Amino acid sequence: MKLLVTGGLGFIGSNFIRHMLVKYPGYEIINLDKETYAGNPDNLKDIEKNPNYTFIRGDICDSKVVNKLMEKADHVVHFAAESHVDRSIEDASVFVKTNVLGTFTLLDAALRHNVRKFIHISTDEVYGSITRGSFVETDILTPSSPYSSSKAGSDLLAQSYFITHKLPVIITRCTNNFGPYQYPEKLIPLFITNVLENRKVPVYGTGKNVRDWIYVLDHCKAVDFILHQGSIGEIYNIGGGAEKTNIEITKRILEMLKVDGSMIEYVKDRPGHDLRYSLDCSKLTLLGWKPEHDFDEALAHTVKWYVENRWWWEKLKR
Repeated sequence: MKLLVTGGLGFIGSNFIRHMLVKYPGYEIINLDKETYAGNPDNLKDIEKNPNYTFIRGDICDSKVVNKLMEKADHVVHFAAESHVDRSIEDASVFVKTNVLGTFTLLDAALRHNVRKFIHISTDEVYGSITRGSFVETDILTPSSPYSSSKAGSDLLAQSYFITHKLPVIITRCTNNFGPYQYPEKLIPLFITNVLENRKVPVYGTGKNVRDWIYVLDHCKAVDFILHQGSIGEIYNIGGGAEKTNIEITKRILEMLKVDGSMIEYVKDRPGHDLRYSLDCSKLTLLGWKPEHDFDEALAHTVKWYVENRWWWEKLKR
């Protein structure tokens, strides 16, 4: 397989590339990444000399670069996205450009070059908030933030290329990821690193917002599974089955780092903060995939990784 991965220097993309090169040593992987603030070459320092791995610095909105690389690929896994909700509230323009126009550029090039399978990586946030029950893949999209709206737009574009042009697209929607190499603006790495720096952890509102959490390697294995066994034109929800309130997560992190609740600082809630996300993942589990990692064990491993790898994150927070 000749695989083009976009956003492969990011948190999930880099973990995915590492997983694929280990599991499939014969696969060739091209990583197209713009190297934005969250695209970190250190994430793949250990595999940069692998003969089956090629890194190309470039923008997914650049049709010349994209078309040139698409000639060399038969499968695409599209992770590249602006993904931080708070940043999208401050300035949505880069989210619309990267997540919508960038996805269009990739889909158009994939169609021109007869790509065999195009996996579009999306998010549970496109569904919006749900008080009770869980979203299934056919539910209406009601995104709340500029970030999730831009992702919903890219989902619909990807779906339209399947319906109109028969481009072999599959869409995945995953819950909150955590694990090594996550940029320290997201909740879990931010809180771990803040405590290690003896800084308070900012909890929005009451901390009662609920998210489902999945260890990043489980997400990577789900995408791998769908790449090989998923059906063209389908949408698959991916979740870890570990719904937690933000304050629960916060207290577990503080406990693991042996500090008390005085480190918590409750701050004003962000605009449009969805109360609860929840996905029904039975469509994927019926195919034979399920998460392998226990939440508490994976969180303990993640905390340990940030404790032992200050070299990786300290320069990112300066």
